[in-house]
Amino acid sequence: MPPPSAKLDPEATLTLMDVWRAAMVNDRTLRAARAGAQAAMERAPQARAQALPQVQFSASQFANNVARDGTNTLNQPLQIFDRYESSNQTLSVRQPLIRAALPHQLAQARWVGEEAQAVLRRETQNLAAKVAGTYLEALLAQDQLTLVQAQQRFLRTVVAAETRALAAGSGTRTAVDEATARLDLNRAQELEARQAVDLTRRQLEVLVNQPVGRLARLDPQDRSLEGLVQGGLDDWVALALRSSPEVQALQAQLGQLREEVGKARAGHFPTVDLVAQAQRSRSENVINPQARLTNQLVGVQVNVPLYNAGFVNSQTRQASAEAERTREQLEALRLDLGVRIHREYRGVTEGALRVRSLEVAARSADVALDSATKSMAAGVRSLVDVLNAEQQRAQVLRDLAQARYLSVASAVRLQALAGVVDEEIMMRIGAIFKP
Repeated sequence: MPPPSAKLDPEATLTLMDVWRAAMVNDRTLRAARAGAQAAMERAPQARAQALPQVQFSASQFANNVARDGTNTLNQPLQIFDRYESSNQTLSVRQPLIRAALPHQLAQARWVGEEAQAVLRRETQNLAAKVAGTYLEALLAQDQLTLVQAQQRFLRTVVAAETRALAAGSGTRTAVDEATARLDLNRAQELEARQAVDLTRRQLEVLVNQPVGRLARLDPQDRSLEGLVQGGLDDWVALALRSSPEVQALQAQLGQLREEVGKARAGHFPTVDLVAQAQRSRSENVINPQARLTNQLVGVQVNVPLYNAGFVNSQTRQASAEAERTREQLEALRLDLGVRIHREYRGVTEGALRVRSLEVAARSADVALDSATKSMAAGVRSLVDVLNAEQQRAQVLRDLAQARYLSVASAVRLQALAGVVDEEIMMRIGAIFKP
């Protein structure tokens, strides 16, 4: 269980674990799921109570004013007024003996509880994927901004150098204009990158419901995440079909509807109750206001449904159709889950290969930029060649950063889809982020 509160230090460097723990406490969707699970757990005691004795006591006390019209011995009209108090106390006990719907109600209540717990687990898994995805998007946005700013410094240097060369008579107006155009475009990209940084940090703050400070950075040399995804694709699909809270929630819904069918059919069967009652009354009739009555009874009450105009049959057909609909939804979910597992599994396994390829491409882009710069100084290449080489290098670095973050996000989503994200998993994933 998460701690009762999780306040983040806005001055500290926050790790993925810090953000996840804070979100586990403060995320409104998860808190709603917890409350829903607590409410659903009360369905079972309510269902069990229907099979236990029901004891009821009632009491009444009245002041009676009676006016009686009559005649006297001389046959003259006569009105007699009488005032008296009456009371009644009744204690009744009813114990259900035979109610065909009760076992289905109890089983249905258990399924309701299981569905609520599965929904809570699903929201917990989804929160882990959401926190990791938002955290990584914030890091990626910051990396993009840093890269754009580095490009801007390079372009400013180029513009200054070409302007000086033009003033000295060795440069051209075309080179100055080309470098200036690239710089203007870069400034527009910087504004877009700043907006992305602000947006992603706002999304992160919404998850934890409080301001966030600096974020720990991904260590590009840490390869421990690759060992987190063990086994083949079929193993992960089988694990997800067994453990996915999405599947478990829908299975619980199907269980409820199957019990609903049985409960509806029970409307055709009689009910039998054991009834015991003790009643004491005083002055409850005007004929003999002073009468006192004590009555005790014990017996069996049988209610037999004879005709309900097809209501029970309609309820049974409705519940059967709902169960069939949920059964088809469950099969569709299993197929879709297999597709999603396939996508995230490829995202992790092939993502690692893509990261390594882009790391090689980044080193090659550095070499290409250095060669283009030296060739321009020797008069072999033009400024456009240098700017294109620098732009290609920036694109490779952007792709590399995105590939690293997507690989981590896919690993978290894969674990969440399989329903196995826990404290240990989040710690292993969070270990690759260094303050």
